[in-house]
Amino acid sequence: MYKQFSLLFLLLLVGPLLAQSQSVRPAASLDVTKEFALAAQQYELMLQTHSDTKQFPQSSNPDGSMGNRDASWWCSGFFGGSLWYLFEQTKDPKWKAAADRWSMAVAGQQHNTETHDLGFMLYCPLGNGYRLTKNPAYRPILLTGAKSLATRFHPEYGVIKSWNEFKGYNYPVIIDNMMNLELLFWAAKVSGDRKLYNLCVSHANNTLKNHFRPNHSSYHVVCYAPRGKVLARITAQGAADASAWARGQAWGMYGYTVMYRETKNPKYLQHARRIADFYLKHPNLPVDKIPYWDFNAPGIPKEERDASAGAVAASGLLELCTYLGKDGKPYYQAAVAMLTSLSSPAYRAKLGENNNFLLKHSVGNKPGKSEVDVPLVYADYYYLEALLRYDKLRKQPAYQL
Repeated sequence: MYKQFSLLFLLLLVGPLLAQSQSVRPAASLDVTKEFALAAQQYELMLQTHSDTKQFPQSSNPDGSMGNRDASWWCSGFFGGSLWYLFEQTKDPKWKAAADRWSMAVAGQQHNTETHDLGFMLYCPLGNGYRLTKNPAYRPILLTGAKSLATRFHPEYGVIKSWNEFKGYNYPVIIDNMMNLELLFWAAKVSGDRKLYNLCVSHANNTLKNHFRPNHSSYHVVCYAPRGKVLARITAQGAADASAWARGQAWGMYGYTVMYRETKNPKYLQHARRIADFYLKHPNLPVDKIPYWDFNAPGIPKEERDASAGAVAASGLLELCTYLGKDGKPYYQAAVAMLTSLSSPAYRAKLGENNNFLLKHSVGNKPGKSEVDVPLVYADYYYLEALLRYDKLRKQPAYQL
């Protein structure tokens, strides 16, 4: 009887610890081939409902119907980019054809100087297409798009202007803008235009200086006056001006990881790591590592999760870890935990549901009552990107879990 009691007590004591131990070793349940096979089935259905490339899949409407946007919407490039990722994984020429069609559907945006999001709109589809196929038709589109984006940089401010106006301020800059620098870096290398490289460095340095708090979280919007004077630090999509909007933290971490890749300046790597540490060590980050839409949302734990933030963070971490040597393993493990969660029924949609988007439970702009607890096309894009990055790393000895 005593032995039975002791065994029961031991199981009660050790059981939770074993479960916790298993939760940080999730790779066995993450099958990249299976996830891409399901993604291919879902996106085949998506293509069947989108025969006209004038309407780009974006999300679900409040009534549950498909929500589409036109080519000028900032997310128009993500669907084509996801199709390129399907081609990269499967090598099936049908995905190459579909990706080319949807990529060329945004080509007209290369002349758009009214948006800072040309990296998302052009580089995600056409940049991936050029990387995978070297199709010469993509090159001039990307170079023209980079020139258009560069018109939004004004030397007297030192940063790329995001929106044309926000709350009475005429030079707002959002943390999301770090993501569009990748297009400019590519164009600088291909064209030899050093000005584009220097523009990226100026924007990143001023963003590092003005967007981040002492704890390495970021504001969403910083509004500038000439000579780089900061007029306001506020939010558009976060819970409050002083809160840490989850996707914004992921944009920043991913963006500064790209800055290190392109410049090899260690200050950018250090900053990306500090953002990642803020994110991963935050007391409000749930056990499954998919954040609430804002780390400081007032109703936690009843607030909505943001799978898109989790997908961006996972993908960013899977690049960040490769630059940190042995110190990169915890970031790799965290990314795999995120991907495992996103691939579970809690976030991954069943075939034929969710308007054929891959992920459920993302939040676009809760304060604006827009796209709350819905699928989002960019959540799918960064999820697929993260799966590809994981697949390339998982067999390397340095990342064995």
